[in-house]
Amino acid sequence: MKPSVKALLVSTCMTLSSVSFGAQTLTIATVNNSDMIRMQKLSKTFEAEHPDIKLNWVVLEENVLRQRLTTDIATQGGQFDVLTIGMYEAALWGAKGWLEPMKDLPASYALDDIFPSVREGLSVKGTLYALPFYAESSITYYRTDLFKDAGLTMPEHPTWTQIGEFAEKLTDKTKEQYGLCLRGKAGWGENMALITTLANGFGARWFDEKWQPQFNGPEWKNALNFYVDNMKKSGPPGASSNGFNENLALFNSGKCAIWVDASVAGSFVTDKTQSKVADHVGFTFAPHETTDKGTSWMYSWSLAIPASSKAKEAAKVFTMWATSKEYSQLVAKTDGVANVPPGTRTSTYSDDYMKAAPFAKVTLESLKVADPKAPTLKPVPYIGIQLVTIPEFQAIGTQVGKFFSGALTGQQTVDQALTAAQSTTEREMKRAGYPK
Repeated sequence: MKPSVKALLVSTCMTLSSVSFGAQTLTIATVNNSDMIRMQKLSKTFEAEHPDIKLNWVVLEENVLRQRLTTDIATQGGQFDVLTIGMYEAALWGAKGWLEPMKDLPASYALDDIFPSVREGLSVKGTLYALPFYAESSITYYRTDLFKDAGLTMPEHPTWTQIGEFAEKLTDKTKEQYGLCLRGKAGWGENMALITTLANGFGARWFDEKWQPQFNGPEWKNALNFYVDNMKKSGPPGASSNGFNENLALFNSGKCAIWVDASVAGSFVTDKTQSKVADHVGFTFAPHETTDKGTSWMYSWSLAIPASSKAKEAAKVFTMWATSKEYSQLVAKTDGVANVPPGTRTSTYSDDYMKAAPFAKVTLESLKVADPKAPTLKPVPYIGIQLVTIPEFQAIGTQVGKFFSGALTGQQTVDQALTAAQSTTEREMKRAGYPK
């Protein structure tokens, strides 16, 4: 690091606008979620403050983003200077030396303001490898008006059985009103994030203590049968193509009575400019069944710098800006306090924010109890609630996601999907040499 930049990095994030990097262009890869689209829009402020740094945005659908970034980072391709990644990649890629350590952050960045669980999830042996843009748990969104009209009451901690019963009563397909919207799009971070937390609630786990896959057990069978049966009965058509963004659009257009998904959607479903049902949304905790362990995931979309970047110093300036308290203040000023990126900083959860964001309390409480080190009812050898933090999981999880999506479309039965998941996972884990 150049002495002039290092000296400035230990002062304040915002004074970095005075550093001259020479004309540099940062290529930023991010996901097409609303918060990141907002970041792209507000980055004009960053470019005005840093005239030497130009931003080139590559905005991709979630599965495509993960595939592109994994290929680029593994081959040291150097296509990108800033990566939007999660805790899974931060832990594995950081350990391999593929990411720049986030060291020497200025005091004004207020690293201690970031929730310890989020910092830990983005660190390897105490070294931070990504800065969190937002963090999320999973919660239950529901239509308060539909519940009231039907004489139903949503419990604070519903079971999946109750969710299924409510959904059936609130489904009217002649009106395009569907009782339950859940992810069906295949992908380890798409349908498997939801299905794994659902299965956790039924007492399931990916592996036992000896790394043996557990898809042939009754817990997974009960969970997947529940998922498929209720989605066929109460879900929208074409559910196997729906991920986070598709279900958000369905909910905001008034077509979903209940939606279980990422807590970050709270600000979107209550935004009258994009949600037709903004005044009729309730929030409660993610459903459980036989246990509440691992029923609400923990995830953080974060910004990291690949070791292959040729503009690391400028990239660090941008990642600090986009994840800073100042950025949150900019969002609050331009789009309202309820739209501040959630889940990362203690300071976000001020009285003003809690009043403005009716989903904030559930999100905060869910993040507090989420424990990636003890994610399931029975003990497991892995870390991760809705994922397994081993290199092999990306390929295995995606393949299992395809089997389960196939069960949803009727291409195969639940039993066939589980048998295929068991044999595929056994084969890949044996090939990878587990247990290690």
